[in-house]
Amino acid sequence: MKRELINLENKKVSEIDLPDKIFGLKIYPDIIHQYIRYQNAKARQGSHKTKTRSEVNGRAKKPFAQKGSGNARQGSRKPPHFRGGATSMGPQNRDHSFNLNKKEKILALKSALSSKLSEEKIVFIESLEVKNHKTKDLDKKLKKFKFESALFIYSEEEKNINFKRASSNLPNLSMLSDQGLNVKDLIRFDTIFIEKKSIEKINKKLSWIKKIKQFLQKELLV
Repeated sequence: MKRELINLENKKVSEIDLPDKIFGLKIYPDIIHQYIRYQNAKARQGSHKTKTRSEVNGRAKKPFAQKGSGNARQGSRKPPHFRGGATSMGPQNRDHSFNLNKKEKILALKSALSSKLSEEKIVFIESLEVKNHKTKDLDKKLKKFKFESALFIYSEEEKNINFKRASSNLPNLSMLSDQGLNVKDLIRFDTIFIEKKSIEKINKKLSWIKKIKQFLQKELLV
């Protein structure tokens, strides 16, 4: 699969070959949804807490005599039906996260990338290097691309300090390292810009299962 490689001036520089097993895969919306649920659950703080009968203020003394008052018998003022009493079956501190299979994570990332590419919402860019860190100059360049919001995926090896500083003041624009690639950000932003060196890193990251299988086959043959 071939796609255009462009620069920040929105001009074609060359063409690149993309692996079909990553960018041309069948789209699985259910797997994408499951990955987003996994991310949201992992991000939840889980610090909600209500007091039980043992934690609420007050004494466990009987409020009145067992018989003769005309009221229903009570052993304490701490139960939930009393004013200022405990909360029945209320939320407690807990971890909301759950495990997701590595193969599912990789399949979700591949599906998200394939979905974006099928919608023509991925731009492959040669480099994010700019001469200065002025927001005004970068904004002029980015206006040549039509997008509502944009995510720039960059390689840690490249020095994009000027681009990071210039883009920090632009609304609806964010930067993400290829090491932190995730489904939620791919879906949340309208257009994805991927730096040339990041394509190689993404390919290696999402092809580790195939490499392990090849390694095991070699070991078995020896």
